[in-house]
Amino acid sequence: MSLQLDFALGETADMIRDTTERFAAERIAPLAARIDAEDWFPQALWPEMGALGLHGITVAEADGGLGLGYLEHVVAIEEIARASASVGLSYGAHSNLCINQIARWANPEQKAKYLPKLISGEHVGSLAMSEVGAGSDVVGMKLRAVKTDAGYVLNGTKFWITNAPYADVLVVYAKTGEGSRGITTFLIEKDMPGFAIGQKIDKMGMRGSPTAELVFTDCEVPEANVMATVGGGVGVLMSGLDYERTVLAGIQTGIMQACLDVVLPYVRERKQFGQPVGGFQLMQAKIADMYVALNSARAYIYTVARNCDAGRTTRFDAAGAILLASENAVRVSLEAIQALGGAGYTKDWPVERFARDAKLLDIGAGTNEIRRMLIGRELIGAA
Repeated sequence: MSLQLDFALGETADMIRDTTERFAAERIAPLAARIDAEDWFPQALWPEMGALGLHGITVAEADGGLGLGYLEHVVAIEEIARASASVGLSYGAHSNLCINQIARWANPEQKAKYLPKLISGEHVGSLAMSEVGAGSDVVGMKLRAVKTDAGYVLNGTKFWITNAPYADVLVVYAKTGEGSRGITTFLIEKDMPGFAIGQKIDKMGMRGSPTAELVFTDCEVPEANVMATVGGGVGVLMSGLDYERTVLAGIQTGIMQACLDVVLPYVRERKQFGQPVGGFQLMQAKIADMYVALNSARAYIYTVARNCDAGRTTRFDAAGAILLASENAVRVSLEAIQALGGAGYTKDWPVERFARDAKLLDIGAGTNEIRRMLIGRELIGAA
């Protein structure tokens, strides 16, 4: 009997799942404990994922990608995160936040320059939006780009930037004016004079997905590295958030599946009072709740992803999908710890890592408080 509900995602999505699941089980899962314990970024996996086409899933074939959709991207990130959520997060930042934005907004010359090595995995990509004083309040960013004869000079910092210490190419938002029409998107290369990596951030979870500060000190950026239009950065940023939330939500379903992967064999084998723990109705109810939480999140995410592919994206549903997935994943991971009892509270079992990893997406890609505000505001029709 199969425990997998058939969501009828289609032959291509099923093929992506099978390929990614095999790769993740063979190459990522054996490294997951070390990645977490040592806060180690396994960069050697990037070219391997590139060879499978995973970095360019949503990039047009003419630009070197697979020419597929966000549904297939969600499926891929789910299977990667099932093996290691931190690899899933770095993969999402690379393939969606960086590559997908370049594929959607860059001009032909920029695509030709940056996409090949990002898609192959030779280069690592990143996106820099947040600052110490500007997270949910994006327009409050302080990184300033001043126009010069040669291009722009950037001064300021970014914070909480995923993949920053290893990134070769970064999509960076900076102020070129005032208000929502005063933000511009730049393509930054790691070797540009005046650009440096600041402090690395030691996180509770998602360890091995490196997070750091970016420092710009009179960083000279050629005008050719402006992506889209000057002053059009908010449009680039906000359009990308819907796809970011949809794709990253797949990390949470990957974590929930990983929880069930551990808990189900455990409760079948672990005996108390002369019978398997899974024979008790209270435990069966717990398993049922975990399974329903996983598949309800999957159903919402897959539907939103399909709508993204059909050009029917709604901001409140993209926010809703990751809201449901993030809160379900935290609850499921805590139930997984409870199901294992004392064993679940030790480092000998991975469920404590699942809980630490799951918590990030209650905060990242927009906090759940912001998501609720956005959903409620748009449904009510408030300005």
